[in-house]
Amino acid sequence: MVKVTLVAGARPNFMKIAPIIHAIKAQQLKNAPISYRLVHTGQHYDKKMSGDFFEQLNIPEPDVNLGGGGGTQAEQTAAIMVAFEKELMANRPDLVVVVGDVTSTLACSISAKKLVIDVAHVEGGIRSGDLSMPEEINRMVTDSITDHFFTTSEIANRSLRKLGFPESSIHFVGNTMIDTLMANMSRFQRPEGEIFENLKPKSYFVMTMHRPANVDQEEKLKEMIDAIMDGTKGLPVIFPVHPRTAKNLENLGISNPNLLMTDPLSYLEFNYLVKNAKGVITDSGGITEEASVMNVPCITLRDNTERAETIELGTNELIGTDPKKLAPYLEKIMNGEWKTYKGIPLWDGKTAERIVEKILEIYSNSK
Repeated sequence: MVKVTLVAGARPNFMKIAPIIHAIKAQQLKNAPISYRLVHTGQHYDKKMSGDFFEQLNIPEPDVNLGGGGGTQAEQTAAIMVAFEKELMANRPDLVVVVGDVTSTLACSISAKKLVIDVAHVEGGIRSGDLSMPEEINRMVTDSITDHFFTTSEIANRSLRKLGFPESSIHFVGNTMIDTLMANMSRFQRPEGEIFENLKPKSYFVMTMHRPANVDQEEKLKEMIDAIMDGTKGLPVIFPVHPRTAKNLENLGISNPNLLMTDPLSYLEFNYLVKNAKGVITDSGGITEEASVMNVPCITLRDNTERAETIELGTNELIGTDPKKLAPYLEKIMNGEWKTYKGIPLWDGKTAERIVEKILEIYSNSK
């Protein structure tokens, strides 16, 4: 029996893990010798992470919550490492699967390797080149001790080869986030509330901003919002607001009748809005993937990205953090002159199946 421990530390991690669980269960129905244990490190306390969340996306409740949230990044890393080491000693697997680039990804990889347990990194090899981002450090350290990389793109494969990893450890499988997107697209739901009632498809924008470079300098934030509102020419801009950003906006007294601020939304609600939007303005990596596959124009307010394939083959453009650069891009969207989705290889909804087949191939044969 191949024993796998799946690790998730934050809400987006569960979107990446869910299809892997479904693929393991499908293999179990065929009597494949594989079992799994789902560990939530508790890195992010999120009130939306309730039973409803797991039910909505058909994700089983975690087998254990390590309660590793709170404190500085160093404190969090240490707390998760200590708790995960105990978990592994009590329930030793053949393989620990980590996803993405959060603190839990790094902490659990280190604990596993110290106990001589193999680590597989889903989304291994992606890089922004920006060491001021904690996520980049998490990716680099995790990849340096990973045994098997499940990669999302040829760009990630090239990056790993350049670092000297053997071809036998690099498995190009696609993107599990897109598995979740495709599995749930028919279930997207319009959010409830007055501001959503009169929205017409392709006649509004969706915006997300949370990175310090965009939201922590108040004058720059005001300039950015003003540039967005000018460029969207009176169309509604839906802005699910991170609490820190909400506070900064309040201090600045920013208000515009077309800027519709809302609490963070559920996965099915948020992606309903993205799918039907005229365009997306964001500083998040994951949203650029989903917008691309749904063929929705996407502007990224960052100086770098770890998801270059969304620019090469998707609908994403990286424009930096200077508000003055926004106008021509928004004009292109308004005029219907944006590039269309060309198709990213293996982003086809079957990534998790390939991951589980590869795990069985490697670990069934080695037992």
